[in-house]
Order: sequence, then C-alpha cells, then structure tokens
Amino acid sequence: MPRSIWNGTITFGLIAVPVKVYSATESHTIHFHQVHDEDGARIKQKRVCSKEGKEVPYKEVAMGYEVRGGEYVMLEKEEIEAAAGQRSHTIELEQFVDREQVDPVFYNRTYYLGAGSDGEDAYRLLHDALERAERTGLGRWVFHNREYLVALRSGDDVLVLHTMRFADELVGAHKLDIPAPSRKPSERELDMAEQLVDSLHKRFRPSAFKDSYQERVRELIARKAKGEEIEVPEYEEPEAPDDLMAALEASLGNGKKSKSQSRSRS
Repeated sequence: MPRSIWNGTITFGLIAVPVKVYSATESHTIHFHQVHDEDGARIKQKRVCSKEGKEVPYKEVAMGYEVRGGEYVMLEKEEIEAAAGQRSHTIELEQFVDREQVDPVFYNRTYYLGAGSDGEDAYRLLHDALERAERTGLGRWVFHNREYLVALRSGDDVLVLHTMRFADELVGAHKLDIPAPSRKPSERELDMAEQLVDSLHKRFRPSAFKDSYQERVRELIARKAKGEEIEVPEYEEPEAPDDLMAALEASLGNGKKSKSQSRSRS
C-alpha cells in the first residue's frame, strides 16, 4: 500500500481536519543514464569545490544564496524550515470559490487526501460540504521547502488537492509573439468545423489514451538489445491546407465513413 508523503492538518474556521497526503500520479517515464560511448561505462559526477578544486563530501555541502558576484548568504536547513512557520504542518484554507472559476492552467500536481488519526468525521464533513456547495477551497501548503498555492475539492468519496501556480508564474498570452488571425472564419466554415467537432465527440475514457511514445522507446530498446540496426525515418511536418473548405468537407466525409463503419461492425 502506498505510504503518505505528508501528514498534517487542514484548517478552515475553527475546524481542524487531520489528513494524510498521497501522490495521485506515478511516472512511467523511461530514464537513461549517461555512459561513455567508447566502452559503455557509466559516467560519474562529483561535487567539486570551485575554489579548492577538491571533491566535497555530502556532509560538508550547505545551501547558499548568491547576493552578489561570488558572495553567498549561507542558510541552515532549520532556518529555512522556520521561515515556513506553522504552515509546514498546516494547510489553512483561506477562501472558497466556485469550481468553474479556477482555470485549469493554474493546476500543477494532484494529490489524494486521506483522513488522519481520529479525523474521519471532520474529513467527511469537509468533503460533503465542498460537494454540496460546489466550491473549491484555496490555501497554502509548505512542502519540500517551498510554499504552494493549493486548491482542495471533493472527488469520488475522497478529497483531492492540487498544487497551483501563482499568478506571477504564468506568462500572459498577450506577452507572446502569437500572430493574430488574418481573418474571421465564415459562418459556413464555422458550421462545418462544429460538425467536425461533433463527429469526433465521445465520452471521456482515460484508459483509452496510452503513452505511445514510451511504448515505442521500450520497443526500440528491445530491438537494439537484440542487435538490430535501426533505420530512422524522416519526419514530414503536416502542412496547413491551401483550401480550408475542401479540407473541412474531406474531414467530414471521413468522419461519416468511420461512423458508418463502426455501426456496421457493431
């Protein structure tokens, strides 16, 4: 059974809810090691003092912040933890907002919350209150020496916590060099595009989506391990259609064909 990664308390008003935090995701990413291309041996990295040129044991490594060229303020782990204050053990919900007000662009990582010791009743109360009110709680959480803005919402019989990005961490689209559309689409183009969207409409099933890149990399590794020669194909970048209407009509034709084929197979 997965272990909790943080134990603490959620507070709102005078209510305290003991909770345990569990990661809601797991990585299946393939990790590579750096190796010497001549003999395949692992590359090792050492911590070396830039002044003495000597390797530094881990116990002598401290944390420092550069205030001016080459001059650092040294910080102890206990000092950094003290800066977090009470929040290192508490998630204080500061306000509640309507669910739809939180733009998904702010969400970062997702966690599940379980009830802590003797906290089942308060946990259930908070979950059901959020569910009935259709609200999301916003607060702050200090985790791994960093303060996060967090959103707390009700899930299927479980509280769900999202770490969020602060507003100054997001780059406004207006600051990017995104060209403005040259013209507005015609009503006919909009109608056909909407038909195309409708033809591809399905119920969301997360299990239908697989990480095909990881699967291809694993297949590549297996083939290389067998000594196969790998031919790297050339990639052709899809081009924007010269005739948008013709592309829409062709796409709708393919959509109708695939729908009729799926009906005939069922």
